[in-house]
Amino acid sequence: MEFVPYIRAENGTSKMNNFLFHPGALFALGKGYTFIGRAAFETAGRYGITAVLNKTSIKSKNCSYFLAMPMPVRLGNDKPISLTIGFQFSIAF
Repeated sequence: MEFVPYIRAENGTSKMNNFLFHPGALFALGKGYTFIGRAAFETAGRYGITAVLNKTSIKSKNCSYFLAMPMPVRLGNDKPISLTIGFQFSIAF
């Protein structure tokens, strides 16, 4: 489960302008790879899915380092379908 507030800061003020509710499941693929499939629901009116391929790159006694490639697909709210590909580096304790 992931919750993501989007905060816009401009002209000396800030506000939350969108909130993403992101339920999903993780599936171990072996050799340090994990597939994460999530539904996506945004308060801005968009919805879709986010597929993530995750790889544990370094695993130590106290933490693990991950590389991930999220691929969000969004539709709805009278806008065209969008597909984005990202790159993440994460540390888990």
